[in-house]
Amino acid sequence: MEGDQKVNSTSPAPAAELAMMIEEWNGTSSTKLTKTATITSTSHSSISIQRSSNAFTHISQRILQAFVPEGYPTSVTPDYFPFQVWDSLQGLSTYVRMMLSTQALLSAIGVGEKSATVIGATFQWFLRDLTGMLGGVLFTCYQGSNLDSKAKMWRLVADLMNDLGMLMDLVSPLFPSAFVFIVCIGSLSRSFTGVASGATRAALTQHFALENNAADIAAKEGSQETLATMIGMALGMLLARLTIGHSFAIWISFLSLTMFHMYANYKAVCCLSLNTLNCERCSIVLSHFLKTGQVLSPKQVSSMEHVLPLLMTSWNLKGGDSLYKQVRLGVRVSSLDSLAMVDLLQSAGSHYKKEKYLLQQKGGIIRIITHKDSAGADILQSFIHALVMAKLDDRDGSMSSESQSWMDKHYEVFILKLQSSGWKTERLLSSSVVWRANWLVDYSDGKHD
Repeated sequence: MEGDQKVNSTSPAPAAELAMMIEEWNGTSSTKLTKTATITSTSHSSISIQRSSNAFTHISQRILQAFVPEGYPTSVTPDYFPFQVWDSLQGLSTYVRMMLSTQALLSAIGVGEKSATVIGATFQWFLRDLTGMLGGVLFTCYQGSNLDSKAKMWRLVADLMNDLGMLMDLVSPLFPSAFVFIVCIGSLSRSFTGVASGATRAALTQHFALENNAADIAAKEGSQETLATMIGMALGMLLARLTIGHSFAIWISFLSLTMFHMYANYKAVCCLSLNTLNCERCSIVLSHFLKTGQVLSPKQVSSMEHVLPLLMTSWNLKGGDSLYKQVRLGVRVSSLDSLAMVDLLQSAGSHYKKEKYLLQQKGGIIRIITHKDSAGADILQSFIHALVMAKLDDRDGSMSSESQSWMDKHYEVFILKLQSSGWKTERLLSSSVVWRANWLVDYSDGKHD
């Protein structure tokens, strides 16, 4: 106690000066920050600030943030930048050509002519827009489910249809008697473009997003498109001004820009390395696995799959596998003949007792009948099973047992290798399976499966 009293009675020593330093950092991601200032304090009244970056650098970074996703480049996939470069270039050429085609269209309607009537021009424009709206609805009805599974091809098709639409606008003044028909064809083409481009853009945005930042990527895509639009409109108005009254110059400019537009679109989709499994990519990786025991990466497969429309695939032979063309997914049971149905019922009680799908081979075609309770993983499994069966190319009637044996031994290993190579194996991207079935197998002991 005495020692405590002695300590308490001692007057406190003066406090030593404490130096403090605070660093200021700027950035939207913890992995990409820039130090902007260092604030140092040696007393309550002495503060010094040392700037680490100038105002121009700070402003340029803020401007850049309006066009790239937060955390770029770590927040997006590696193929984001090359795709956006080519996509912006093709968009720029589109807006330049749009000025030429719009000028021709307005001229054909009668803008600037005294003989033209307002009601006539309005009616023609109405028919043009109505055709486009109806075309968009019909296209969605017939092809909406295919846009996600073939995003690269439909992205390319969308821009090709847009080229056709602008070509029709440019041609319309040359055929006054068929003007309404020509502009309606052009509007119909652009309606396909609107649906296909919007849907595939959504699929690609999900692919690019590594940090659940799809909304941010979509917003920055809008900023990039706005910038390309403004530049394209300015260049387009200049080009329209320079070529007015010179038909040959207009057509040379339009066709040259169209060729560049098609090339830029092709390069853009070729840059994409999608890690989702559609029918063709699944066929490519499985065929390689059956040969080597190894799984190709998404980037390797991207250089082998077809991206051109189906009618142009003969121009695009890059080593892709066509095994998937032998498979029919989601076959309607009642469409089979009686012998096929008997064979199907027998296989349900022998080869596929534990699976939520049935397979049947006839004439080199593998038909898949999916169970009404089958999930995405079951459909993927059924498609891989069908590809294995097609690969075996049955000659002696033992294809079902051989393919089932392969599935029992190698399917889980194959899926694990897919996942380790960066593939998503939750489901198969394919057309919607609208026909399903339910089957009950009655055994002699009275039990049901």
